[in-house]
Amino acid sequence: MIITRWAGQNPPTPTQLKMLLAAEGLEPELETLAAHSVIRDHKHPFDEVRIIAEGMLIMDINGNQLLLRPGDRISIPANTRHSKTVHGGVPCLSLLARRIF
Repeated sequence: MIITRWAGQNPPTPTQLKMLLAAEGLEPELETLAAHSVIRDHKHPFDEVRIIAEGMLIMDINGNQLLLRPGDRISIPANTRHSKTVHGGVPCLSLLARRIF
């Protein structure tokens, strides 16, 4: 798992985030999770790359809980069990891409 924290004063827009992921050869999609949503433990046969655009998301990866804020990016290796919970009373908007090897 690799986390990159956003260091800028203002987080990038969803359009900018999409361009950043596209520049890496990824095809991002926009995902909106309602406030207080919980996605239980699951895993994928591909690497998951996610960047938060709005709201906050708590990721639980192998028992490690991480709070992601706007601009933060996480890469989760294939077949890694993880769950996610929207933090706070607002929806979470993120860009999600799959890296298949």
